[in-house]
Amino acid sequence: MNKKKRRLLMRTIILVVLASAVSYTLYANFTKEARGKITEGDQAPNFVLQDMDGNKHQLSDYEGKGVFLNFWGTWCKPCEKEMPYMENQYSKYKDQGVQILAVNVGESDFLINKFVSEHGLTFPILVDEEKDVQHAYGIDPLPTTILINPEGKVEKVITGTMTEKDIQQHLESIKPQ
Repeated sequence: MNKKKRRLLMRTIILVVLASAVSYTLYANFTKEARGKITEGDQAPNFVLQDMDGNKHQLSDYEGKGVFLNFWGTWCKPCEKEMPYMENQYSKYKDQGVQILAVNVGESDFLINKFVSEHGLTFPILVDEEKDVQHAYGIDPLPTTILINPEGKVEKVITGTMTEKDIQQHLESIKPQ
């Protein structure tokens, strides 16, 4: 094969690879709304994640309780703002059949532990290293909170920062009767 034909073949291969990448990116962006987006009334997908102490938490273990499932990151200022409110309300609602689970998405244990100790958080901090649970729930942006009733159904999906009063009202809404 002469030099000209080899160069043409290489350019064609590169062009095909680039066209494939662009096509996949467009497909992924246009179909992301249809994939894994949790809505009110859906059964909450079960998951198993570890907390910062190595304990496993499975969503189905909380059946019969209301679950306040919060997705957050240490870099997220709105997340940081609502964490003290969540802590205050957790101390009031943890004995009333409501569980707060805060899922950190893809950060190191060092950053998470630093954040938890700075804010004095006592509710379970779960780590979604591979972002599998984030993707299963279709979470974007952070913070996003999923309110799950005692039967395991999604009551509400909340994106953005909440006030302490908002959090209190949401916890009250998923409290078992």
